[in-house]
Amino acid sequence: MVEYSASLDRVFSALADPTRRAIISELKRRPATLTEIARPFPVSFNAISKHVMVLERAGLIKRDVRGREHFCSLRAKPLADADRWLEHYREFWSARLDALERHLQSGKGSK
Repeated sequence: MVEYSASLDRVFSALADPTRRAIISELKRRPATLTEIARPFPVSFNAISKHVMVLERAGLIKRDVRGREHFCSLRAKPLADADRWLEHYREFWSARLDALERHLQSGKGSK
């Protein structure tokens, strides 16, 4: 059984927003400054900064401040932790669906 972690709540909450998922997707390619992250989005720089803070609190982004520049990079460990938690449920449902398939193929599921 996978243990519950409060940080898991923060990860799933952070990933619930499409803008934050897009930011994560971009940072997967390469680290970027806050200005570079904000550029493609049709929202204010301040809004993107708040999204980045949510991702940072969830541990998904590491921010390095050098002078006036904020450099952001992806931290994948919280995603791996979430994947391990989800894997438990993939295994659960896979076993249930395999059993259902066997039952249906045996002809016992039809009248």
